[in-house]
Amino acid sequence: MRADAQRFFLGAPRAAKGFVKINVYISKQQLELLDDAGKVMHRYAVSSSAKGVGELSGSHCTPRGKHIIRAKIGAGLPDNTVFVSRRPTGEIYTPELGEKSPGRDWMLTRILWLSGLEKGFNRLGDCDTMRRYIYIHGTPDSVPLGIPGSHGCIRMRNADLIELFDIVPAGTAVEIFE
Repeated sequence: MRADAQRFFLGAPRAAKGFVKINVYISKQQLELLDDAGKVMHRYAVSSSAKGVGELSGSHCTPRGKHIIRAKIGAGLPDNTVFVSRRPTGEIYTPELGEKSPGRDWMLTRILWLSGLEKGFNRLGDCDTMRRYIYIHGTPDSVPLGIPGSHGCIRMRNADLIELFDIVPAGTAVEIFE
């Protein structure tokens, strides 16, 4: 681990109940929540980018490497709250609303905004995860998980995302593996 990332992880706020890290495995389409001993406490199905992995701005790929949760957005809002540009629109997703906008990349329920920690790889310049607006966010129940399909973000079931959101604080380490 790079020294600057290690210092950051050591100084980052610790997650509730001993949880300290999130690992995302692109090959398995899974997200794991680990405790401070490295034991998997929760495992969730996810969907990463349909275009694969990559760090460049405009690629619509899921970035790899070490990240943190920079911001948590949507605490206390209803399940299926619709977000645009990290702001709730006032809409609640329904299948009927989904039919009105086929092909829309729905961001629902909560947002965990990621920020890269590795300069030149997923931080700063044309590969900055945060400036690419890469999130862990909710998705309609009708959207398949366990297979790539997002536009770069990590999609989760809304109930799973609420559970994760309520456990982890901003500053939690997130590592995305190919």
